[in-house]
Amino acid sequence: MTQDLSEEKLKELELKAVKIRQLIIEMLVEAGSGHSAGPLGMADIFTAFYFHILNHDPKNPDMPDRDRLILSNGHIVPVRYAAMALAGYFPIEELKTLRKINSRLQGHPHAATLAGLETTSGPLGEGLSQAIGIALAAKLDNKKFQIYAVTSDGEHQEGNTWEAVMFAGKHKINNLTNVIDRNNIQIDGFTEDVMPLEPLKEKYEAFNWHVLECDGNNIRAFVDAAHVAQAIYEKPVCIIAHTIPGFGVDFMENDFRWHGIPPDKAQAKKALSELRTLQGKIVSEHE
Repeated sequence: MTQDLSEEKLKELELKAVKIRQLIIEMLVEAGSGHSAGPLGMADIFTAFYFHILNHDPKNPDMPDRDRLILSNGHIVPVRYAAMALAGYFPIEELKTLRKINSRLQGHPHAATLAGLETTSGPLGEGLSQAIGIALAAKLDNKKFQIYAVTSDGEHQEGNTWEAVMFAGKHKINNLTNVIDRNNIQIDGFTEDVMPLEPLKEKYEAFNWHVLECDGNNIRAFVDAAHVAQAIYEKPVCIIAHTIPGFGVDFMENDFRWHGIPPDKAQAKKALSELRTLQGKIVSEHE
């Protein structure tokens, strides 16, 4: 169960989110491949999950009553790896092995090799169905843990996503929350140019979901939305989290070209400098 955020805890979480962004940049430049915009944009949400919302234990990753976090858009997994390392699932130094041969940290999450991952993902559009299956199993076993799916807006252009949405609404799967990373970009451009999704909120509501919207780059706003989601008992919940792709790095923000490429060394140096400035801003704002 999420708790209200004190100013001190909020400051701690905001600084962790910046650290996660720094780790993402370092991982990507070391790997020489990977996705930049999505992981940076979702750092605040994964910080909120791993350090405030989820019931989990890095020392006991298979804890039976843990909350389940299902990552559908597996290409943003660097943000999850960074959050998991900071939380204590594995050494931070291991992040530098991203995408390397025999690494546990593949470019898409591989559950069989890294404790703490619930599913293996890669092909978009599957994660919500997987989360629904886990949620149904939890109901059959009378378990009280929460199931969270993280999905991309782009994968809502796929029919299997909407089959899952329809199924969950019909069966009133009320232990499920789907968090949509509504960053408006995909590899070929802006979602509303490639295949428009709006009105997204109304579509979910038509399938009998309770829909919340929030600023996904505002940790307090996302925690508040997750808190409301836990109080909804009659239907599944969708949180449309509006994020800025590349958040925290000015030259990456809102540029779809950064969807699937890493920074080079010079770009990484500039990005890390901007993130240090953001750290200082957060500290001064909470003084």
